[in-house]
Amino acid sequence: MNNLLSIHTIRFIALILLQVLLFNNINFMGYINPMVYILFIILFPVKNNKTLFLFLSFLLGLIIDIFMDSGGINATATLVTAFIRPAVLKFSFGAVYEHQALKFNNIDFGQKITYITLLTVTHHIIYFSLEIFNTSKIILVLQNTLFSSIFTIILCVLITTIFSTKSK
Repeated sequence: MNNLLSIHTIRFIALILLQVLLFNNINFMGYINPMVYILFIILFPVKNNKTLFLFLSFLLGLIIDIFMDSGGINATATLVTAFIRPAVLKFSFGAVYEHQALKFNNIDFGQKITYITLLTVTHHIIYFSLEIFNTSKIILVLQNTLFSSIFTIILCVLITTIFSTKSK
């Protein structure tokens, strides 16, 4: 348990530092910005306390907001993403999730992509809707969501593949 706690603490801090120091400075084509800090929400264990998970997700977004000076947009997007995560897990993994037998390193690649994509697109659509906050600019919201999601999904898949340990 202590080892598991330290792994998630290190992941929490590392993702914040990576986002703030590296990924926030990437502004590809003027508006594409990867948000890999959502990997914390994606990789958080299924069996852990849901209240703690929602609090940590909110705290993650709040810390990113403080560094980005974005007024709560990240906190809202991460909290909503964390809140809908059980439904996305059930949709993506079905019975494996319901029986709490989910190990992220052992799941099918297609299911992993579906899961990461659904959470990333949810996070990004909330984030960009709140950032732009204008219904007449829905095309801009969708454009930013689409391109930033693609970039974020690619990076998240690469990071999870590079740092995964296959266990039989």
